[in-house]
Amino acid sequence: MEDGEILERPKVMHKKIPLKEMIKRVILITIGAITMGVGLEIFLVPNNVIDGGIVGISIILAHLTGLKLGLYIFVLNIPFFFIGYKQIGKTFAISTLYGIIVLSITTIFLHPVPAFTHDIMLAALFGGVVLGIGVGIVIRYGGSLDGTEILAILSSKKLPFSVGEIIMFLNLFILVSAGFVFGWDRAMYSLLAYYVAFKIIDITIKGLDESKSVWIISENYEQIGDALLHRLGRGVTYLKGEGAFSGDDKKVIFCVITRLEEAKLKDIVTEHDPSAFLAIADIAEVRGGRFKKMDIH
Repeated sequence: MEDGEILERPKVMHKKIPLKEMIKRVILITIGAITMGVGLEIFLVPNNVIDGGIVGISIILAHLTGLKLGLYIFVLNIPFFFIGYKQIGKTFAISTLYGIIVLSITTIFLHPVPAFTHDIMLAALFGGVVLGIGVGIVIRYGGSLDGTEILAILSSKKLPFSVGEIIMFLNLFILVSAGFVFGWDRAMYSLLAYYVAFKIIDITIKGLDESKSVWIISENYEQIGDALLHRLGRGVTYLKGEGAFSGDDKKVIFCVITRLEEAKLKDIVTEHDPSAFLAIADIAEVRGGRFKKMDIH
């Protein structure tokens, strides 16, 4: 290389999202953000029950200052939008910004609407469900409605804590703060609403038809594999294994099922080999291959 010559980095080509997929994403993020707004303004906020994260902080500040909740949600999330843009990606950041704008506008328009119920328990439970569905839809389609998630993702790289632990610590602090502002009974109801929302988010992201991976080690692997194929309608893969202690060759059956099929699979394995090794784990997503269920007779 000659003096003064500068080597240029090869440009990385990013594949654009198809228009149809982009429209689908915009529509569903819109629905998710509006749904979260309904959960906040129709159930939680009128009953002084809060959510976690930036939204929870926004509810407390809106109560103390009298300003619009949507204004705080938007302003407090702006710094995290720029962090997400630089550290996580352009598509994620834009999806997040759009979702937050829709959420902020929704809370402003719904604020005058009376609460569906003033029963605190019903408000916490149903508010948590509605809010969880909304947040789950947005996350599932590439966005976020709360900057604390972005902060937790980035902080986990420098701190000896997982993303989930950081979010838990932050939300614990916010919920304790709610106790000083709204009273400790409201803080406890807020914790209940947050727990319900957390569970519903998980179901919404993964879907009700959640997949599970199955590992089976048995001398009767052929009979078990054949039964899974014909009685459960699921394809199986035989893997080669070796016992670390005995050194014996082993056949490992690998299979992917839904959680609704878990009980029947256990019955099949027990029927052919009660002493078989069986391990079942959750799977976030399954793509490709021959996962589609076959007809059984």
